[in-house]
Amino acid sequence: MDKVLIRELRIETVIGVYEWEKQIHQSLLIDLDMAWDNRRAAASDDYQHALCYETVSNKLTALITEKPIELIETVAEMVATCVMTEFNVPWVKVKVMKPGAVPSASAVGVEIERGHA
Repeated sequence: MDKVLIRELRIETVIGVYEWEKQIHQSLLIDLDMAWDNRRAAASDDYQHALCYETVSNKLTALITEKPIELIETVAEMVATCVMTEFNVPWVKVKVMKPGAVPSASAVGVEIERGHA
């Protein structure tokens, strides 16, 4: 299976369940593995047949910063749904990390897979 990858997409947003978290912006780091048949784009060297990681990144940034969200689990589901419906991706693995959420860990996070490879 071919994949298009995005690693550590940093998005500054309002995220968290505590009242103090709802008053600040925090970073989320998002990793995506997206199933995509790259053969047509590679054979033609034509951008219109590629899955544009910049377009995906910009769409996800807008989606996640649109309104406050409490849970990173919600973020992961939103990302997966968006990628699959708006970009016609049949399978996606999404990892959402929240650096600094637990003082003794560099980051905490969730990882989900949706769709069929």
